[in-house]
Amino acid sequence: MPEFCQKDVPLARFLALFGSRRVVFDPLASRFETKFVDWGWRSTGSLAARWNRTIDALAFRLSGLILADTTAHRDYYAGFFGLPAEKFAVVPVGFDDRVFSRDLAWAGRAARAARPAGSRFTAVFFGSFLPLHGVDFIIEAARGVWERDRSVRFLMIGGGRTLPGVKARAAELGLGNIDFEGWQTQAALAGAVAISADICLGIFGRTEKAARVVPHKIFQSMALAKPVVTARTPSVEELFAHGRDIYLCDKARPESLAEAVLALKDDADLRESIARNGFELAWEKFQPAALGAALRNILGRRFP
Repeated sequence: MPEFCQKDVPLARFLALFGSRRVVFDPLASRFETKFVDWGWRSTGSLAARWNRTIDALAFRLSGLILADTTAHRDYYAGFFGLPAEKFAVVPVGFDDRVFSRDLAWAGRAARAARPAGSRFTAVFFGSFLPLHGVDFIIEAARGVWERDRSVRFLMIGGGRTLPGVKARAAELGLGNIDFEGWQTQAALAGAVAISADICLGIFGRTEKAARVVPHKIFQSMALAKPVVTARTPSVEELFAHGRDIYLCDKARPESLAEAVLALKDDADLRESIARNGFELAWEKFQPAALGAALRNILGRRFP
């Protein structure tokens, strides 16, 4: 079962009975936590919240195996829903190599090498502007960078819940180093990142979920040979090493993010080293064939 299909798991479990099948569910996130803790849609004690928590719990109980994207997410699910850790397996989200391809990575590098001298250094964020992304901290970091180095540009691609607020804050600050672009197709997005980004930005929020996830954008950016800056969390450090294949800063601290952006801007050798190592790691461990092989091994052990 694919992500966000909690409501379909009971039917899948029923149908599985007729063929002696097992249900493997990849929730990606809890409905309850996403809607009521992250988004604050309604009170966590509301009837709607309790109903969504029940949907989560039922889907998890009926599944033979539940996939989690990180160890921290596995531990959260197991603890919150009272399930044994053995019911879970950890498989990172990775990236789609048909879109974020090697050829596009090479084309992006060639395009950037051909830029006119004096082109602005560009840090790119792309995503759905969720609270866990901490885009408000990116705006405040851009303010700190603007005060110190006006040759740096922040390009924000996408849209979502926090976009109106962060756009208003950027306008209030009168910053000349932030550009916003709306949603794009996956192919157009990948092309824009490949051509525009000197570095890519991950997530910086202070929510509990922000500390548990390693989102697609990190793997996608690495697949395009971009150095990635993101908040230091146990989940990120489980997969990557600061200064080797990623650059880490303190979460929810704009000044730490500003320092990270400027450090990479001023050190081309470090940028190149992180980009190269991240690219090699992404294509070795986090592309679909590698993750598919890992999942096959997991299924073979769990359901011999």
